[in-house]
Amino acid sequence: MKIALLLVLLMAFAPLRAVAQNPLHHWADAIEARFADSEPALAYTLRVDSADLSGFAVTIDVRGAPDTFRLALAVHPEYDDRFYRFVEGVTAVSPAGATTVAREDSTLWRVVAPGGVCTVRYRVRVPPEVLPRAAWRPFLTPTGGLVGGIHAFMYVVGASLAPAHVTLDLPAGWAIATGLEPTSDPATFYAPSARVLTESPILVGRLRSWTFRVDGVPHRVAYWPAPDATPFDTLALVDGLARLAREAVDLFGRAPYREYDFLLQDRANGALEHANSVTMGAPSDRIARDLREVFGEAAHEYIHAWNLMRIRPAEFGDVSYRPPPRSRGLWWGEGATMYVADLLLRRAGLDTYDSTRAAHLESLIARYLARPGNARFAPESVSVVTYGGGPSALGDYDASVHLQGELIATLLDLQIRDATAGRRSLAELMRLMLERFSGERGYTGEDIERAVTDVCGCEMKRFFDTFVRAGNALDFDRYLGLAGLGAPVTWGPALDRDRNPAADLRVFAWLPAGDSLLSLRIVDPSGAWGRAGLHTGDAIVAMNGATLRDAPAFRRFLSGLRIGDSVKVEVQRSGRPVRPTVVITGYDQPVVRLEELPRATERQRLLRTRWLRGDW
Repeated sequence: MKIALLLVLLMAFAPLRAVAQNPLHHWADAIEARFADSEPALAYTLRVDSADLSGFAVTIDVRGAPDTFRLALAVHPEYDDRFYRFVEGVTAVSPAGATTVAREDSTLWRVVAPGGVCTVRYRVRVPPEVLPRAAWRPFLTPTGGLVGGIHAFMYVVGASLAPAHVTLDLPAGWAIATGLEPTSDPATFYAPSARVLTESPILVGRLRSWTFRVDGVPHRVAYWPAPDATPFDTLALVDGLARLAREAVDLFGRAPYREYDFLLQDRANGALEHANSVTMGAPSDRIARDLREVFGEAAHEYIHAWNLMRIRPAEFGDVSYRPPPRSRGLWWGEGATMYVADLLLRRAGLDTYDSTRAAHLESLIARYLARPGNARFAPESVSVVTYGGGPSALGDYDASVHLQGELIATLLDLQIRDATAGRRSLAELMRLMLERFSGERGYTGEDIERAVTDVCGCEMKRFFDTFVRAGNALDFDRYLGLAGLGAPVTWGPALDRDRNPAADLRVFAWLPAGDSLLSLRIVDPSGAWGRAGLHTGDAIVAMNGATLRDAPAFRRFLSGLRIGDSVKVEVQRSGRPVRPTVVITGYDQPVVRLEELPRATERQRLLRTRWLRGDW
């Protein structure tokens, strides 16, 4: 019976399943068995009506599901846009009889359909556009938009390996760019699992596109330009991305995807990695002036195709409508990615903001020291609160898991090089992590430690216990000394753009969901705002008598302050009014200059030379 059912389904999906072995999915090897046993077959249609760009319509043809099944929008492991708020009019019809649809939770719907055969319809309303737009969020304009992925397609709960095909019904003349697998029909694409379906956003519209190959693997650059787009050097953009891709494949040893799409958008900021694509803001006026920002962003998100999507934290499991447990290993997923991205930009010969690796490391150490929270909180603890912990998670301190992780990756690289007399580097560690954790099992902190130990043949427990699992200041001099380097630090007044002492405006505000008052965020309790007795989470009633309704208004207020000014602040704390006065002062910041140690050995000097040169 199972064999007969499988043959029928294989014939129905023959033109689509030719590409079912998609390396995007960590569990692709199990598809055939699960498909034969119990997975329903799904066919999605997404329609954009040029006469109504306030949203898009989605239809799901379901076959082979249980009589009662559940549909849900998946939750991203790092953020949650709560897009269930914009799903409207969920209905279902079946040729076998009456159906019902009931909403069980914010992002969960129960469908009852005789024989598990039905057609589900709903509409996704696109929120009003706020520029600059976050590059991963859906948008629609008369010339194109971003649809699909986690914001558009419900999946069948408990059937994460259900194969699906997606057909796009779009305005005439609109092109399509997506990481979903193409089929013989240019408007239809294939997803072997719910994870691939929800991890593959779709850029549509009047696109410009270019292609290149790395080791025979196709890569596409698709760009949605605004109608008033500024002309820029497209050859330089595509050439830079191609050079970056060649260096990445060389470092890791192979591409973890069958093809890759850079989905770039005008009028957008930020970026988000996907299994074989990236959605990224690339404002035409900005990249016409300087390509460094877009290359820097692209390098980071592109390396995530290896380090975060394939080499993933253990907590990042299969697709789910529930938020996953917070990962303690995000310092590696983000920080090591930052380290590799900077290295590959330099090896590709692309311009960076820091002229040399030494200058870049000086900048990283100075930023680390400037925020005392980086040494106060363990990278594993900061990892847990980086996404979803909220602005108040670290109290009156601030720490960056990206910065902590990049510096730890630097020190690990130096230790590996020293222990192996320069024969190995962090590159070997990344390849080993790819070999061990590109399947079903993600990594833990102990796994990273074991991998480093295996690569360098040295004991690493003390390092991880001291600097990864506990909150201690990184010992830069000790580990830079392996390369015959020191990192002396001097402190002096922070300066503004005109080289005058800068006012201490190191304070932020955010509007908590459901609240009418902004909340303060203190990042250093020793600064002017902390010394005045203010704390993270204080609700701002007024500043100098003015009511500030949103974060932009708060920033505008700060921009008018100068050293010597006094600010009368009224906040609410635990339901009680607090009225301190903040006296605006200057503040000191660290300056780091790497120096060669006078007694460095020949071995240390060779290690330093190769590290500064970017060898691996």
